[in-house]
Amino acid sequence: MFHVNEENLEYRYGTHGPKYLRKGPNVDIGVVLLKPGDDHENHYHTTCEEIFYILEGEMDIYIDGEPVHVKPGDMLQVRPFETHYLKNTSLVDFKAVFIKSPHIQERDTVIVENPRIKE
Repeated sequence: MFHVNEENLEYRYGTHGPKYLRKGPNVDIGVVLLKPGDDHENHYHTTCEEIFYILEGEMDIYIDGEPVHVKPGDMLQVRPFETHYLKNTSLVDFKAVFIKSPHIQERDTVIVENPRIKE
């Protein structure tokens, strides 16, 4: 058994970014918060897949450079080797739960160039 409250943990960048609630032993789970103008670098995973469940806000998540519009209640599954880039171009906070599986102890993330966004 494992129990944690999100309020007791910190975002990677202090006020925003990913926040892991649990890493392993089988899955990783956390929340990501992006304030207006924030982004999370374009990357892919070599082994794990990542699922996003949208809690607050709307935005485009770029999968292999193509925008996928998400809103509260949406679930988006990103498979290994699919690049994904998150940028909040709205005026409100964006928050989602993310689940990565399987849990990988070694680094599974490869950073790549951000896609060009048509604004």
